[in-house]
Amino acid sequence: MTNQIKIAVIGVGRWGVHLLRNFLAHPQVNIVAVVDPHPERLAAIKQQFNLDEDVILTTQWEDLKKVPGLTGVAIATPATTHYALIKDALQQGYHVLAEKPLTLNPGECRELCQLAEQNHLILMVDHTYLFHPAVERGKTLVQTGKLGDLRYGYATRTHLGPVRQDVDALWDLAIHDIAIFNAWLGQIPVKVQATGTVWLQGTGEQGELANSYSPLSPPSQGLADLVWLTLTYPDGFQAYIHLCWLNPDKQRRLGIVGSLGSLIFDEMSLSSPLTLLHGEFEQQGNQFIPVNQRQIVIELETGEPLGRVCSSFVVSILNNIPSEVSSGWVGTKLVEILAALTISLGQGGKPVFLNNHQGSKETSSDS
Repeated sequence: MTNQIKIAVIGVGRWGVHLLRNFLAHPQVNIVAVVDPHPERLAAIKQQFNLDEDVILTTQWEDLKKVPGLTGVAIATPATTHYALIKDALQQGYHVLAEKPLTLNPGECRELCQLAEQNHLILMVDHTYLFHPAVERGKTLVQTGKLGDLRYGYATRTHLGPVRQDVDALWDLAIHDIAIFNAWLGQIPVKVQATGTVWLQGTGEQGELANSYSPLSPPSQGLADLVWLTLTYPDGFQAYIHLCWLNPDKQRRLGIVGSLGSLIFDEMSLSSPLTLLHGEFEQQGNQFIPVNQRQIVIELETGEPLGRVCSSFVVSILNNIPSEVSSGWVGTKLVEILAALTISLGQGGKPVFLNNHQGSKETSSDS
């Protein structure tokens, strides 16, 4: 087939297997290799997807260097392994689609983005929500003024597990909602704050957050189970995010409130994930009377978000044009925000300011 590209999938755990499924179904992709350190996983996916005998199944990343004509790799391994794998892949001349976060270190992210640019390669991050039809449609509604003057945003992401042992709830959960707010607003936060509580995996008094915890060092000082975030954007808009992995009330809900109504993305509502709630106040004397209240369920395009991610990666490779939605630089900015939030978390909610100029993206705490 013309324009068919050769791709290898690195890591076929809980998420990697879905990347493999989508790439196998793509007409312009030829899966030539799968790498995973667990032989039993390789055996399982060979049977599950009835893989051809010529697909290389290996536990060793180095074996990919023997694959002729390999175009790109999709990396779905633990975040701590991303930097070394992505750097090696780019140096070998492969385009890269990486699971989020790009890495756990903003400096490493910037280095990888620059390396991709120098080698004229695509570096894309799998921020799947940015390809969700509800998020795409929501961005249009917000940015065309359907909500009037924007007032504030809020999000809740809770469930009973899974409890991570390598990163806290901040690094596990927050990136999704921050990415959506950034996309809908068309802005990047300039100030962030975070507070949290440790119950399950702490080293000090139960319920106290250890100040020295950072994802950039071994996570041995306590992992926050509950985190509250505040993001402040350049125009003064603020978004508030609630994250918790030990709350059986499973919620995946995000909203933006404006002077004319609210836009709600509720992932748990399969029938109407995106809803526009109109409503405003009319002042009568010293009373404020609700008027113009109505609910509109927004119709959405169909399509699996991860399938859209994979297709976007293929299009970027074939046209040699970085993704406008989820490039390495987009992923880098999100990691910078998480790193700033981590500083604030360790300092009990102290505001941390971000410098949002590309190329000189530094995070500094307010003194």
